[in-house]
Amino acid sequence: MADVKLVLDSTRSSMEKSISHLEMELQKVRAGKANPAMLENVMVDYYGSKVPISNTASVNSQAARTLIIQPWEKSMLTPIEKAIQSANLGFNPQNDGIIIRIMIPPLTEERRKDLTKTARGLGEDAKVGIRASRKEAMEQVKKLQKDGLPEDVVKETENKIQVLTDTHVSKVDKQIEQKEKEIMTV
Repeated sequence: MADVKLVLDSTRSSMEKSISHLEMELQKVRAGKANPAMLENVMVDYYGSKVPISNTASVNSQAARTLIIQPWEKSMLTPIEKAIQSANLGFNPQNDGIIIRIMIPPLTEERRKDLTKTARGLGEDAKVGIRASRKEAMEQVKKLQKDGLPEDVVKETENKIQVLTDTHVSKVDKQIEQKEKEIMTV
């Protein structure tokens, strides 16, 4: 029975990781509002090595559509500006010699639809991860059955795994629905 609990716990943990990953990825999807996570993947040339922008400056949202990047070293203003431009995010950074200001342009209807598709794709990826966790758990249960686990315990465990799967898939659906609503709100 301890083996069954271990299988269920590891499956739950794995499914939660899929949800957490989805949440992080959805933060990066632009929804018309300024969010420092939008620049998370921007890599800056810092004295010959590529580092995340967060290692060279503080990134904050000042207003609903403005990001402020405050470098820790003034000499990093130009490399940060170039990195943002080369990241091809559709932003036009404005360097005033002290900070870099990014005005987030309003999203077009077409861009909103593209972002919605991106969010749905991320949701599908999360569901694939959840289903892979379910498959792995089912295989572990079948192995335990071959090792002598009673059939009624096997069926009960399989049902619990399916309930876990359904619960996590519905969490993904809710998050995607919420993100789509956020993206489509003008």
